Amino acid sequence: MVSPGMMISERYEIIDKVGSGGMADVYKAKCHRLNRFVAIKILKQEYSSDAKFVTKFRGEAQSVAGLSHPNIVNVYDVGDDDGLHYIVMELVEGITLKKFIEKKGKLDVKEATGIGIQIAQGMEAAHASHIIHRDIKPQNIIISKEGKVKVTDFGIAKAATSNTITSNAMGSVHYISPEQARGGYSDEKSDIYSLGVTLYEMLSGRVPFEGESTVTVALAHIQEEAVTLDIAEPGIPHSLSKIVQKCMQKKPDMRYMSAAALISDLKRSLAEPDGNYVMLMENSADSSPTIMISDSELGDIKEATKVIPETSRHEEIPDEDIIDPKLEKILKICSAVVAVIIIVVILLIIGKVSGWWGKPSGKPETTQAPQVTDSPLPSEDNTSASLVEVPDLKNHTLEEAEKMLDEARLKYDPQPVDSEAEANMVTRQEPDAGEKVEEYTTVKIYYSQGEADIIIPDLENYSVDSAMTSLENYGLAVSGKAEVYSDTIESGKVCGTEPVAGSAVKKGAAVKILVSKGPESEMTKVPNIVGRSVSVALDRLAERGLKGNTDNVSYIYSDKYPKDTVVSQSIARDTEVEIGTVIDYAVSLGPKVTATQEPDGEPEPEPTEEVSYIYKGSVTISGNPFDFADDSGLITLVLTQDGTKKTVWEGELGYDDFPRKFEITGWSENNGTVTLFLDGAATGNSYNVEFKKVRE
Repeated sequence: MVSPGMMISERYEIIDKVGSGGMADVYKAKCHRLNRFVAIKILKQEYSSDAKFVTKFRGEAQSVAGLSHPNIVNVYDVGDDDGLHYIVMELVEGITLKKFIEKKGKLDVKEATGIGIQIAQGMEAAHASHIIHRDIKPQNIIISKEGKVKVTDFGIAKAATSNTITSNAMGSVHYISPEQARGGYSDEKSDIYSLGVTLYEMLSGRVPFEGESTVTVALAHIQEEAVTLDIAEPGIPHSLSKIVQKCMQKKPDMRYMSAAALISDLKRSLAEPDGNYVMLMENSADSSPTIMISDSELGDIKEATKVIPETSRHEEIPDEDIIDPKLEKILKICSAVVAVIIIVVILLIIGKVSGWWGKPSGKPETTQAPQVTDSPLPSEDNTSASLVEVPDLKNHTLEEAEKMLDEARLKYDPQPVDSEAEANMVTRQEPDAGEKVEEYTTVKIYYSQGEADIIIPDLENYSVDSAMTSLENYGLAVSGKAEVYSDTIESGKVCGTEPVAGSAVKKGAAVKILVSKGPESEMTKVPNIVGRSVSVALDRLAERGLKGNTDNVSYIYSDKYPKDTVVSQSIARDTEVEIGTVIDYAVSLGPKVTATQEPDGEPEPEPTEEVSYIYKGSVTISGNPFDFADDSGLITLVLTQDGTKKTVWEGELGYDDFPRKFEITGWSENNGTVTLFLDGAATGNSYNVEFKKVRE
């Protein structure tokens, strides 16, 4: 397993994990031979065990290693160490073009044109060496802190296309060329098409084709013509709109023949924005802009959104109307499933109206029936306690700030910044002091690096030997070790350092390693979890070394507590119990609503019959919270409605899971706001949600 402090090939020390995807993990590492930081991409085990893939992966990476261009992320080394297959690349500190577009909405014409020229220059250098990228998209373009544009992932694009890589499908399908969507032969002009889509997104703030599935988007690339930029965005110069239109022609022969020709027109557009020098070839075979695909032809479309098979160079280019047989099978299966679902829904509705199923029970989809009582377990009234005030950290040391946040039951994320302030002094924070946030929200601490050389790494859960090795590799001196009690770190493992992790220090500074002795006592006090969202409640229990019984949760209707918050706990607060004790709890279903008249003009129910309603809404997150195609993390959606907050969705997602629609359940018909968190930290993105009252 790859972990910080590990040495690869006795040369590269792993510093930190910076990204993860379906095929590989990316780490920041230090090359001790050349004394420089690098990015190292390590294949995941399922691909490392595929000898054919590894051979192709190494061959492609080695060919790209010969490229040297200011607009390409350079590949320095390719190798393997004890079954770990890796590529060592230039480490570029900056932001992806995708994130840059999301932050700005859309780019200025000159800015977008300049970026497009630099991307095309990188492509031109690669094409001159007969290397095709095959996955040009904003996620694979990095803008460095110096403003230099660099194309990355040249080394793995071809290897990836010959294997079943599903994780990048949704991210890549928005930029895929029609011939790639068909699974056909791709060449330099495929990269030009993808660059055209990227230019379109830079200038308009959106991709030309959207859809609910990868298949829908892929078909749009084959069949549909994008709305031209000067129509979609009236301020776009005519010449630039025509350039993008030419890049995105369906037939490769109608696009620019080379990246050099594209660069020439892009540069000319800066001088002659209203010129009429971009020549579009007419399609003599079909004057219609839309390629209509019949039902029989649909049967030939390849499932290119899941895997885009590589076609050998000597194979003939497929005919434009030949489509892959797998898609029709998928569409037929999906159609059958939808038909079955519709029939089942109709039967359920008829059965409910006819009384086949008896009276509505309001029973949720859970193994336990909801209780009628509001408190089957000992409970406490503390609904407002789930929000805490963020303390003022400014002008405190990093160590003091972390202690203050611990006491406030908040998490922290130290962020070193250049500042004239004294080293390790907090200069600002997010959220601001005084803001009310949910417990265990992550607070970003921005602190001064001063004139320090090194940031002390986080060594929690390391063995003592590994921690000592890592500190020595950083050029730090180990001044000794001390044993301390810890409820969360097992005995014998590192639970901290002095100075604390994240502190900025000079090279050679002394660091003491803190080693866990385990919990100070076998007993701990039960915290109050009533009124908290389920995720916060579980965090509070874990902080004391306790566990929530997630396998046996009771659900009850409650007028007092919002839906999905804890209404009671099996052991009262402040009760002393053994560490590791499992706590049962009950969760609110919200109020049980009764009505004498059903909506939609349905017959009035019997007076004794209770009718339950829920409040449904949805939010579509079109932007991407991740910077890189390989990124993934814990996504949490927190709903604020009627002055109350709760977690309404939480789970592990990756870059290619976005755009994504989430169904949200509220507790009233009032509008609410959903805030997006990534790995516990607020991203700054909030979305309005409208709720409708529907019968449960």
